[in-house]
Amino acid sequence: MKNKDSKPATYPDKTSRIVPVTLMFIVLCGFSFYLGGIFCSEKNRFFKKDVTPVIQFRKETAVAPLQIKSLAFPECSSDYQDYTPCTDPKRWKKYGNYRLSFMERHCPPMTERKECLVPPPDGYKPPIRWPKSRDECWYRNVPYDWINNQKSNQHWLRKEGEKFFFPGGGTMFPNGVGAYVDSMQKLIPGMKDGTIRTAIDTGCGVASWGGDLLDRGILTVSLAPRDNHEAQVQFALERGIPAILGIISTQRLPFPSNSFDMAHCSRCLIPWAEFDGIYLLEIHRILRPGGFWVLSGPPINYENRWRGWNTTVQEQKADFDKLKKLLASMCFKLYNKKDDIAVWQKSPDNSCYNHGTPASYPPKCDDSMDPDSAWYTPLRSCITTPSQNFKKLGLQSTPKWPNRLHITPERVSMVPSGSSGGFKHDDNKWKVRVKHYKTLLPALGSDKIRNIMDMNTLYGGFAAALINSPVWVMNVVSSYGVNSLGVVYDRGLIGTYHDWCEAFSTYPRTYDLLHLDGLFTAESHRCEIKYVLLEMDRILRPNGYVIIRESSYFIDAVATIAKGMRWNCQKHDTEYNVEKEKLLICQKKLWYPKKSQQ
Repeated sequence: MKNKDSKPATYPDKTSRIVPVTLMFIVLCGFSFYLGGIFCSEKNRFFKKDVTPVIQFRKETAVAPLQIKSLAFPECSSDYQDYTPCTDPKRWKKYGNYRLSFMERHCPPMTERKECLVPPPDGYKPPIRWPKSRDECWYRNVPYDWINNQKSNQHWLRKEGEKFFFPGGGTMFPNGVGAYVDSMQKLIPGMKDGTIRTAIDTGCGVASWGGDLLDRGILTVSLAPRDNHEAQVQFALERGIPAILGIISTQRLPFPSNSFDMAHCSRCLIPWAEFDGIYLLEIHRILRPGGFWVLSGPPINYENRWRGWNTTVQEQKADFDKLKKLLASMCFKLYNKKDDIAVWQKSPDNSCYNHGTPASYPPKCDDSMDPDSAWYTPLRSCITTPSQNFKKLGLQSTPKWPNRLHITPERVSMVPSGSSGGFKHDDNKWKVRVKHYKTLLPALGSDKIRNIMDMNTLYGGFAAALINSPVWVMNVVSSYGVNSLGVVYDRGLIGTYHDWCEAFSTYPRTYDLLHLDGLFTAESHRCEIKYVLLEMDRILRPNGYVIIRESSYFIDAVATIAKGMRWNCQKHDTEYNVEKEKLLICQKKLWYPKKSQQ
């Protein structure tokens, strides 16, 4: 009997089972493909993040140090023993006589650059050491008799045997520079208490004024042009006194505005009242507010001196009246005067300049020219007023020496990323570096080294770290780099702008030590290393030293060129053994021209 609920038995169709299996298979494959795509894309993304830095790192470390072939430089002929490429008297005829502009910097073109070693004069000896050198030097090192013959009655110098002696005389101080400065200090009390620290002497003679001030804590830049006979700057540097070649003519002096505490002219023959007082305007620019300008010689004390000046009393009175009028128009006030010395003071603030009218002469300079721009910058017949952004540029607001050396100057803010913290860090950094330098070069800090140049400073930290050593330092700031030279002067140090693609404004054999910090890293894209090193050899004294702090990339190439210049060099680690930076310490060999040896 059949059950009423029972149904006929059924069997599944094979085709009905294939369809879902196929669909599932397709779905699984698609899902797998999707996951695979995600995995591959994520894999590539992760590998790109991980691999790229490795590749870049390998590229950086794979850069081999710069290598050059060995070379040897020939000797220049003996008539180049006092060669100053950018102030070369042999080239003066090519340039005009207007305001003696032929004596300004005129560098030779690239095609006329010398690739030879400047020889010393016959009989050259290692210079007499400081402080004895202030009073005497070897005649054969600066073999010029013109001053001795022409100025013997004024006691500038005298020749005795193999030496020149410097008794400290001058045109306006025949009784000696010491008595002259004593008289000046009575007129300017700030010369005694550290208020005045930096000075410039225009038309410096043999730099006796600057030499005397060193013992009084005042650091002077002695300035004079290159000439055929007198060699004033060469005498100064041979004596160990700071000096540089230069002339006030058609271009600004290579110093920032508001820098010097005092400027001095002792019968320097600069026609201050001519050309609408344009030379006085340049003195005004480089003097800090409240700074002093000292003049002795014509037309000062004309009432008693005019007979010896080949002029008339009426002419000298007219010159003096004109000079006083010009100085008053530039906001100078007569500060003090006695006998042959007159002292004017630059206005300590801007109140005087604000009283001028559009028709006043000289007009205030507009904003089209940076007051600190001073590398081949033309002089302008306008008055540079101090920036209102700085309240402590004035002489009375500047800390007294020696405190100002380590106090952060306001002008640090003009330097990109400059700050008080950065300044103090730089100051401490150089103390550590100089301590390390002295372990590698024991002569540093001794009387073997007197004249030093820091070829590319920032804040003058290297010079500051050497302040207790018997040295002076010319701080050079690149005319193409960060403008920090005002900070150097605010610290009570001295320096100049310069472009190392050109020759420096000095005679050969004038520095005992040259120091550079990353100069080739900063400038090799503009200046060929070979020519920079040849210029260093020109201005370095025989037996002098060089400290080159540079990237490891350049060190070997520099050492190769140095060997071709007869330098003996040793490579050292820096104070922190940093692999990417090395020190190269070299000494220039004392050699004589082959002809003189024969």
